[in-house]
Amino acid sequence: MNEAPENVRLIGGEMLLWSDSSHTSGVTDWRGVALELVRRLLPIETDKAAWADDEAGAGEGTRCHERARAGEQAWDDGVARAGEWPWGGERARVLLVGPHPRGLVDEVVARASSVAVLLRSYPDACALAERHPGIAVHCGRLAALPAEETYDLVLALDGLRRTHSAEEVAPPWRESLGMLAARVAPGGRFVLSVSNDLGIDRFVEARPADRAGADEHWEPHGFDQGYPDGSGALDEELAAAGLVPERCYAAYPGRGAPRALLARELLGPDLPDALTVPLSARGGDRMLVADPLRLTRLVFRHGLGEQLAPVWVATATRPPIATTAPTATRPSVAPVVVGLPLGLVEEGHAVHEVTRSTTRQLPDGVERAIPGGRVVEEVLVEACAREDVRAVRDLLAALGGWVEMGGDAAADNLVWDGERFAAIHPMPVQPDRPADRVVLCRVLWRFAVRLLAAGHHHPWPWPRQAEQLALTLCGMAGRPCDQADLDLARKLDAELGQPAELSEAAPTYRDLLGARDRLADQLTAALARVSRLETKLTYRERELLRARGRLRKSQRKSAAYRRTLGYRLSRRLARPRKVARRVLRLLSG
Repeated sequence: MNEAPENVRLIGGEMLLWSDSSHTSGVTDWRGVALELVRRLLPIETDKAAWADDEAGAGEGTRCHERARAGEQAWDDGVARAGEWPWGGERARVLLVGPHPRGLVDEVVARASSVAVLLRSYPDACALAERHPGIAVHCGRLAALPAEETYDLVLALDGLRRTHSAEEVAPPWRESLGMLAARVAPGGRFVLSVSNDLGIDRFVEARPADRAGADEHWEPHGFDQGYPDGSGALDEELAAAGLVPERCYAAYPGRGAPRALLARELLGPDLPDALTVPLSARGGDRMLVADPLRLTRLVFRHGLGEQLAPVWVATATRPPIATTAPTATRPSVAPVVVGLPLGLVEEGHAVHEVTRSTTRQLPDGVERAIPGGRVVEEVLVEACAREDVRAVRDLLAALGGWVEMGGDAAADNLVWDGERFAAIHPMPVQPDRPADRVVLCRVLWRFAVRLLAAGHHHPWPWPRQAEQLALTLCGMAGRPCDQADLDLARKLDAELGQPAELSEAAPTYRDLLGARDRLADQLTAALARVSRLETKLTYRERELLRARGRLRKSQRKSAAYRRTLGYRLSRRLARPRKVARRVLRLLSG
């Protein structure tokens, strides 16, 4: 074992050879939405320093002012009023519990003045300590963390499963929560991520969860009665630990890589379909049992977005210590949730803040109303399922007209309210826009790929490939296309990123079922042929046995005939005649 850096402290229960940062460990891959949430939770120190340097005219004022832009909206909304710190006038102290992505750790270190990290993996602790020499890294189990130290912000976005060693019996989840909640200082905040055992990703993924072989399956928490079974139960556990729940987010599309956070106030049956599209899983290299996009929309349409969320992210506070003379500016109860957003959705490399009726791209985007209507792909799928060719033709004709007016969006990125189309996320303006028929062919080809990949029914039995179906749909739209237009459309789709072509190494569960059915049919036909051949072979064997019996009977009769006196005399009398014939042939030459 190599010598540990000076800022690494071994507290007991450390795992000397294990690493939680490997790609097979199942650590949650938080990116844009988590970084934005951290910026909302830690805007004070960075923003206050930026404003002070800008006013003083320091040399670093410009740089700090740029760093403060992300928190400017929180400043205006009243997260920090009259230069007041939420931690009671002190600088923020942050505790990171468990492994977190490198970008998130770097963001916390850049914003907070004092950072401590708890990791059970010794190699991970040494690597983090070398990358950030100014932070305190505690290596070991949660129970051994010094109890006298409290923090203004405790982040546990990887949950509580990786806070104990594999060499000991894992404490109950409720006990781990109590130990971690005790580290929250009065007036501080606590952010916790909890995986949902009945999340929608459990229904989409065909493989069992324990097939991943991650370390969290050493001791399944399904036997832990204290593990929360819903966001309401999570609030109760936080309250029992002495914290005041602030806001609970539903994280989508999956627990491995959440890309959206929606507060429970936004979730309901009236959630626009334009928001459910980015919240669905795209498949990737997973084995799917159902179309994730359609299943996610059904979940939100029935108001089950909160109950079936793959992950819950809860924020809570510890009430400040009550004083003898409380003032209006410093209440003794939990502060009002002002800086926390209602929703955050990551699309590509951009993060959008979601309100009840609008979205705004961060950090300084313009608010845009959430378009109403149904997703065009869903409308087409339903029309194809009931073989309503007329409805498909009318919608495709209207789509062709919209494209000719300059519109461009994929069918799963487009909503239709019965009169007009609206892109959920507008496409970037192309300086050299191709012909309208090529754009329409690209849209319909993407739809054909997704339709066939998901195994949906369509009323055209002859197209077996997505290319053939795309050309058929273009003809129904009244804008016929040929193979050259289709090739240009596929090239355009590849240039725009995220091509619709599915990888051969990523079969869906329906593909496996189809392959199994085809093999079952072939096996049935082969078994039937084998059965017929076995029947014929049995018949031929019986015929052969009868023929052999007749042959043996004939041989016995022939042997008995050769032993008779007449046969022997005839053979002896016939012998001189044969000799005479041979002599005559020799003499006649």
